[in-house]
Amino acid sequence: MRIGIPKEIKPAERRVGATPAGVRALVGHGHQVWVEAGAGSGSGFVDEQYRQAGAVVVPTAEEVWARAEMIIKVKEPLGPEFDYMKEGQILFTYLHLAADRELTEKLMARKVVAIGYETVQLADGSLPLLAPMSEVAGRLSVQMGARCLEAVNGGLGILLSGVSGVRPARVTILGGGTAGLAAAVVAVGMGARVSILDVNPARLRYIEDIMGRQLVTIMSNPANIEEECVKSHLVIGSVLVPGARAPKLISRDLVGRMMPGSAIVDIAVDQGGCCETTHPTTHEDPIYVEEGVVHYAVANMPGAVPHTSTIALTNVTLAYALAIADKGWEKALKDDPALAKGLNLCLGRLTCPPVAEAFDMTCEPLWED
Repeated sequence: MRIGIPKEIKPAERRVGATPAGVRALVGHGHQVWVEAGAGSGSGFVDEQYRQAGAVVVPTAEEVWARAEMIIKVKEPLGPEFDYMKEGQILFTYLHLAADRELTEKLMARKVVAIGYETVQLADGSLPLLAPMSEVAGRLSVQMGARCLEAVNGGLGILLSGVSGVRPARVTILGGGTAGLAAAVVAVGMGARVSILDVNPARLRYIEDIMGRQLVTIMSNPANIEEECVKSHLVIGSVLVPGARAPKLISRDLVGRMMPGSAIVDIAVDQGGCCETTHPTTHEDPIYVEEGVVHYAVANMPGAVPHTSTIALTNVTLAYALAIADKGWEKALKDDPALAKGLNLCLGRLTCPPVAEAFDMTCEPLWED
């Protein structure tokens, strides 16, 4: 198969669709790979490394898209990339369509085969291609939350860990999945007083088993969310419904009752955010203040640490990319139910139920269960 890896054009997005090691594996399976010049530079991978791995490095994104049967990216396509697409071309990337009807309709019009990393789902409900970026985002959320609490950014001027004789900050984490647990590990490690809420009692028991009494686990419901938010210095939103819009757990009214100068980091912003006052920001301008509370809502948080993120992402996407390239997308999806759940759009048809539900559109699955 002919595979293309273009440079990401989302603002401040420095990750790349595959490492040189990933390219070497694709080439080793007999596939041809074209990489746009400079695509990996933001992640610390230079063009010569891709050449040594067997890729052809070309000067423009247009040439990459023109040659490729499958495009491997990190983020959803933007601007000129729609004009480069060809009918039947495979797009393998993060899509997060449930938060963006315009993107969904544009991709349907281009009649591509769009497979979203975030909806590839194993039988146990886990999301193998989302997990490493969720872990990165979860760990970063505490780091970024600490910045939001600095006075220079409009925060209370509170140190998460406290110091001798001074209480540490209170941190509340909504959602105990991969991102939430990663955030909890870092927040506890920094010395904060941490509570984590989830709707799944079994998940809360698991978190308590591995974390011991270093944090407090609380059943998630409106009353408990309200109580924890109003007394917390930092609230981290890490809720996820696979493929669907994030539920709005924090109302504007609740934000207005939080401590002035407290902070919210909304990891769920990719899927619309779990806070009513959330809107996507960028790495260049990540922070804003609303209702007296500092918000951090960068839609591609792992892009802040692109070297780590690109390696972690390639570690999990490569096996699926090889399956698609080796077998063709249709056989690869038929052979692997987890990968089949990643199919969001196919030749103008919307095939992902949560996305269809988000926009009240018709879902047309390719195969009956």
